[in-house]
Amino acid sequence: MKDATDKLTPLGVMVLALLREGDMHPYEMIRLLRHRRDDRMLTITNGTLYHTVARLERLGLLDEVGIDREGNRPERTTYTLTDLGHDAVNEWVRRELPRTDRPAEFRIALAESHNLPRDEVVDLLATRRTALIGEDAVHRAGLEQARKRAVPEQFLIEVERQAVLLEAELRWIDDVIDRLESPDLPWGADELPADHLPNYLAQRKAAQR
Repeated sequence: MKDATDKLTPLGVMVLALLREGDMHPYEMIRLLRHRRDDRMLTITNGTLYHTVARLERLGLLDEVGIDREGNRPERTTYTLTDLGHDAVNEWVRRELPRTDRPAEFRIALAESHNLPRDEVVDLLATRRTALIGEDAVHRAGLEQARKRAVPEQFLIEVERQAVLLEAELRWIDDVIDRLESPDLPWGADELPADHLPNYLAQRKAAQR
């Protein structure tokens, strides 16, 4: 399992997470990702997605279940998620959610954190919070020392920005943990609102065209 998780890319995780919703072909995956604006988190091209799907199949994380052709359209291979792929997503999210040194991976892990139990996500985010508090203290101490040495402000603009971002993320993470600890925030597939399924089915149907 560790080898499979280590070889996962952020796009690979997104593909596997899509297949948790049901079997689909790469064209549908691309359309769903773009419709949901998941391409705001990383660049998604047809070529990289098809390459990713092929790589995931070689790793045993997904498997081919059929080839369809409709009218004059090219053949479309449909894929399904394997048990190994299902577990690999969870392990990847567990690994990346508490880390503070991989911001791109964290965004994907956060987007897929609903696949983990609520209490586990709280614990992982609490670990991240502890690390951020340490980084914030070190960063602010360095900024204070730079100002005491009369370092020109033009050299500190980026440092000041990072201080603001750390402070903002700590406020955000406190808020998210509070919300997760309350049953008022629905979490996981079993707690989705009643109107989600028809909207989702309509979305899938549109992506399959």
